[in-house]
Amino acid sequence: MLGGTGEARALAAALVEDGVEVVTSLAGRVVRPRLPVGQVRVGGFGGIEGLTAYLKGAGVSAVVDATHPFAERISVNAAAVCPAVGVPLLRLERLGWAGRPEASGWHWVNNHDEAADVAAGLGERPFLTVGRQSLDRFVEPLRRHACLVRVVDEPDIRLPASWMLLRSRGPYTLEHERQVMADADVLVTKDSGGDHTVAKLEVAAERVMPVVVVRRAGPPAGVQIVRDVDAVLAWVRGLLVR
Repeated sequence: MLGGTGEARALAAALVEDGVEVVTSLAGRVVRPRLPVGQVRVGGFGGIEGLTAYLKGAGVSAVVDATHPFAERISVNAAAVCPAVGVPLLRLERLGWAGRPEASGWHWVNNHDEAADVAAGLGERPFLTVGRQSLDRFVEPLRRHACLVRVVDEPDIRLPASWMLLRSRGPYTLEHERQVMADADVLVTKDSGGDHTVAKLEVAAERVMPVVVVRRAGPPAGVQIVRDVDAVLAWVRGLLVR
């Protein structure tokens, strides 16, 4: 399993309980990740060639891609490698937030550069919840803004002096987000989906705060997608009885 999400951890626990041997691969981008049950490997594969070698060498019988909706590279690699080596692939991906009632009023953008430019014109105190790896895209457009930046781990870049850094990990309650966002005037986020960080959207709706959302690129073509752990369990059980 390609993991790193809450859904991946829940799935690993369910599969182990089912008696299935599971190895969860984590990218290693978080210093102290929440580890799933079962076997765990940390670090990249080394591109398509490395992933091919691993699947063959480890005798993998199926792959579940349960990575974050924005972990695009590994999903693309898995979609290329699995059919080539004859290993079944299933994508477990939570629904995004586009179905929320207020989503039609958000500022939807295609990438982080566009998000930074749009946010710069919407407020003076943006709340950036886009992850540390994309913060470099926001520095120049928002250098003179009083940004509040929330990340899990310390950023790799130097932030502007006017920015405030907040390190924390969800899930977040509604009251917590009301306090954190008390001085913010625009929310910038990604369409991550799920419940762990949805409270910030509810606060933004309460305050009629502009919201900038980076769209998902979408899964690679031809990959079967399911939305919940039970669907993956049914798929795995189907493979086992063949």
